[in-house]
Amino acid sequence: MHDLRHLHASGLTASGRDVVAVQRALGHAKPTTTLSTSAHLSPTTEDRVRDAAARLVAQVVALVRAQ
Repeated sequence: MHDLRHLHASGLTASGRDVVAVQRALGHAKPTTTLSTSAHLSPTTEDRVRDAAARLVAQVVALVRAQ
């Protein structure tokens, strides 16, 4: 059971869910508990910027090809 719980928390964290939302889903009393167990999986600001840039480039390429 513990492994399934950790998998659930890890999946939520890795998908960029807010730490407070994950905390509540797990029933942790404090967000620091959630952070200490799954923060290493949280997307960094750099990850989010890189993903946004990749989406923007893909949109521009699609527009150019459509012309």
